[in-house]
Amino acid sequence: MIPAAFEYARAGSVQEAGDLLQKYGEDAKVLAGGHSLIPLMRLRFAQPTALVDINGVKELDYITVENGRLRVGALSRHVTIHSSDMVRQNLPLLAEVASEVGDNQVRNMGTMGGVIAHADSAGDYPTLAVMLDAEVVTNKRRFAASDFFMDLFTTPLDDDEVVCEVVFPVATGPHKYVKFRRRLFDWAIVAAGAQQVDGGWRIGLTNAGPTPTRCRSVEQALAQGATPEQASEAASDGLNPSADLRASPEYKKHLARVLTKRAIQQAAG
Repeated sequence: MIPAAFEYARAGSVQEAGDLLQKYGEDAKVLAGGHSLIPLMRLRFAQPTALVDINGVKELDYITVENGRLRVGALSRHVTIHSSDMVRQNLPLLAEVASEVGDNQVRNMGTMGGVIAHADSAGDYPTLAVMLDAEVVTNKRRFAASDFFMDLFTTPLDDDEVVCEVVFPVATGPHKYVKFRRRLFDWAIVAAGAQQVDGGWRIGLTNAGPTPTRCRSVEQALAQGATPEQASEAASDGLNPSADLRASPEYKKHLARVLTKRAIQQAAG
């Protein structure tokens, strides 16, 4: 299908992007990689009156480490994150996740900021951000990742607000991210991540509810000496996954338990 008519503007700086969003109003959208937005526009599920293209904003394309924190600019492409020595040395789990996002075309065009701002429950980066207590930084303020993802496709971003970077803690311990999907390049039906931090575990789930899930009950069980098999039984506690064409809520809860166990076991070696 053909998208509805819209205006187009290309920003050269974060300030200009904010000004253009303010000019066009609440129905304007930011265009980064476009792999989520454009298909929605083609189906007319999304009909923005204007697109503000930020691909020319070079100040948002960086990966650095400062004071034990890995800063990933919003325009960092998946392929760049995967191949970055900075990421592999300071948060190898993020590099692992980036390598499994979509196909080659998506990995070469899709961005960290686009995935975070889109807030799809099937997105992988939001799960890492929540389970690792990352921060989402915009042109106006900072959010704890746990406060940023409010509901499916819902964030607290203002109409003229742009995601600028995501700040992760450095974590180099045992880790694993396990995705369950029907085909290689599909979104995860459910996915589970495990990362050891300061001797303890951080556990997160993707697509097991309207927002990313941090499994604190699993983390607590592991801290108390439970085996991965025992601890993973708590992975489905409190989950409220929605049914879709690929899986029922009960099957997604089953996957949450199974994939959590696998992620912990594979991370621990």
